[in-house]
Amino acid sequence: MTPSPRLLLTIDYESWFAVSRRYDFLPMETRRQMDEEIARTSLDPILDLIGEAKATFYLVGEIVEWYPEIPQKIQQRGHEVGFHCHTHRRIKNASELKKDLLASANWIQNFKVSGYRAPMITTAEESYTLLKEHGFVYSSSLYAPTGKTIRKNGVWEIPVSTLALGQKPNELIAPRNMTFKLLRGGEFPYGSSFTSGLFPRLVSNIIEREFKAGKSPVIFLHPYELVTPPRWFQRFAKDLFLH
Repeated sequence: MTPSPRLLLTIDYESWFAVSRRYDFLPMETRRQMDEEIARTSLDPILDLIGEAKATFYLVGEIVEWYPEIPQKIQQRGHEVGFHCHTHRRIKNASELKKDLLASANWIQNFKVSGYRAPMITTAEESYTLLKEHGFVYSSSLYAPTGKTIRKNGVWEIPVSTLALGQKPNELIAPRNMTFKLLRGGEFPYGSSFTSGLFPRLVSNIIEREFKAGKSPVIFLHPYELVTPPRWFQRFAKDLFLH
């Protein structure tokens, strides 16, 4: 029996300051101090906001180190826990990904994590073999038209949704991230929180259209887009100014 169309909601669970810049070169303790427990205190309001709906939370590994209760709370509420990275930044190749997988290996195993979302939806073809070796079943690390999936080296790729305004792509070769090349190719990446934040009504209409076509869109949001951190604008502006 074919499942009915539904919204495949995913949350890239990262620190509030990940939106403004790279921070992986800072000492880990500095990053934790910068977070000011916002990643921890935001979780319960987000879970309450989602309610009975189900979502996949792709977690940054160092956040799990800081707040070990986070993945357990997510699973207890019936949601899926996925792996985002260990330290948030663009992962350029399989070698960098391997370091993150090893750094987060304990909690990945303890919570039986089977899904991966690359930071900034940017991955490399060589990463799929590595994910398979580490027991992952699927990845959601490309942009592609809704409903288009592919199996790469034993790992399913379930892309973040785009609307194909022209001819649909014949191949899904990584990286397939949000670039002018993607836009020039006639794809509108409505599954991105950046896009839905800029064009909420348009994205809502596209999702309804996809439902009517029997498709299940994949979209992602971030915790700071669901629950506004205290003094959000001041924090964000200060971080941009200083760095």
